[in-house]
Amino acid sequence: MKIRLLLIGKTEEDFLKTGIREYETRIKRYIPFELVEIPALKNAATLSKVEQTQKESELFGKCIQPGEIVVLLDERGKEMRSVEFASFLNKQFITGSKTLSFLVGGPFGFDAQLKKQASFILSLSKMTFSHQMVRLFFTEQLYRALTILRGESYHHE
Repeated sequence: MKIRLLLIGKTEEDFLKTGIREYETRIKRYIPFELVEIPALKNAATLSKVEQTQKESELFGKCIQPGEIVVLLDERGKEMRSVEFASFLNKQFITGSKTLSFLVGGPFGFDAQLKKQASFILSLSKMTFSHQMVRLFFTEQLYRALTILRGESYHHE
C-alpha cells in the first residue's frame, strides 16, 4: 500500500517545511509515501466559505482514484491515541487497497459532499490547528504509528 497526504496550497513556513521533510524521509523507510500539494484557489478571498470548500473538494476529487481509501483530517472527526492510529493503519493495510490518502483541507475544512464520500474522518485533537501546522503534526504521527507497528522504540507508553 502507498500512503498519500493531499494538501491544499503550499507549506509556507520554513520551519514547517524542514520538519515535514524530516518525517517524510523517515516514513519512506517503511512505506511508499507521497505528499501532494494542490495549488491553492486563485481569488479565494472573493469566494464564500461554502464556495471555497466546494471548489477545493473538486480539486481533491481530481486527485482521488476509484477504490482509494480517503481519510479526511478534520477537527470534528474521530480522535485516536497514537497506538489506536497505528491499529487503524494496520487495518487499512490489509484491505487490499493500493492507496490510502489523507486529506488536509484549506482554512475552512471540507464541504459536506466530500465528508459523505470519505471512508473515515480523523481528528488530531479537539483543539483547532492551522491547516499549515496539521501537516507537520500528521507526518509525525504517521511516522510514530509506523514505528509502533514495527515494535520500535520511538513511541514510549
